[in-house]
Amino acid sequence: MNTETLASHKASEHKIGRIQEFLKQIVYGGNDGIVTTFAVVAGFAGAQAEGVAQIGGIAVLLFGIANLLADATAMGLGEFLSSRSEQDVYRATRAKELIEIKVNPEFERAEMLEILEEKGLTERDREEMTEILARNPEFMADLMMQYELGMSDPSDDSPAMNGLATFTAFIIFGSVPLMPYFLMEASDLTFRLSVFATFAALVALGLLRWKVTTETMVRCVGETVLVGGICAVVAFAVGLAFR
Repeated sequence: MNTETLASHKASEHKIGRIQEFLKQIVYGGNDGIVTTFAVVAGFAGAQAEGVAQIGGIAVLLFGIANLLADATAMGLGEFLSSRSEQDVYRATRAKELIEIKVNPEFERAEMLEILEEKGLTERDREEMTEILARNPEFMADLMMQYELGMSDPSDDSPAMNGLATFTAFIIFGSVPLMPYFLMEASDLTFRLSVFATFAALVALGLLRWKVTTETMVRCVGETVLVGGICAVVAFAVGLAFR
C-alpha cells in the first residue's frame, strides 16, 4: 500500500462534511429557534391580545424579531462557552491522568488490564498491549480518557465555529414561524400559516438529520417534529391560560 493510495482512502472514506461536523449545533440551535419564535406567535394567538388586533402583525414581528436576535446571541455565546469549558475540563483531567500514570503506574496498568478485558482481549494480548502502552504514556492517557472516563477529545473542536453554527441555525430556522407575519396582516389565517410553517421547518430539520446521519427518515423526522411540537403546544397553552 503506497502513501498516495492511503491518503486517497482517508480523504474519500473518513472525511467528515461540514454539516456532519456541526450537526449537533445545527439541530440544537434550529429546533430551539423554531420553538422559541413560535412561542411568541402562539402566545399572542392563544391570548388573543388586543394589541395584535389593533396594530396587526407589527406586534408579533417586533416581539418575534427581538426574541429571535436576543436568544440566538445567547445560544451562540452559550455554545461557545460550553465548548471552551469542555476543552478545559478535558485538558485538566488528562493532565491528572498523566500524573497518575507516572506516580501510580501499577494501579493504572491494572485499570488498563480491566478495560482490555472488558473489550474481549485474551490475557496474553492484554498483558502485551498494557506493556506497550506503559511505554507510551501519552497514548495510554488518551485511551484511559476514552474508555475509563468516557471523555472524547474535543481538542479539534472550534468553540467559535460551534457558537456561530448554533447562532446561524437559530436565526435561519427561527425566522420561519414569523414569515407569514412579514407577508400578511395578523389574523386567524396568518396564525394557521405560521403553524404550518413551523411544522414545515421542523420537518426540514428532521430531514437534514436523516440526510446526514442515514438513520431512518421516520425516526429523524418523527423525533424532531414530536419534540418541537410538544414545546409549541405548551407555548400555545400558556397563551390560552392568560387569555
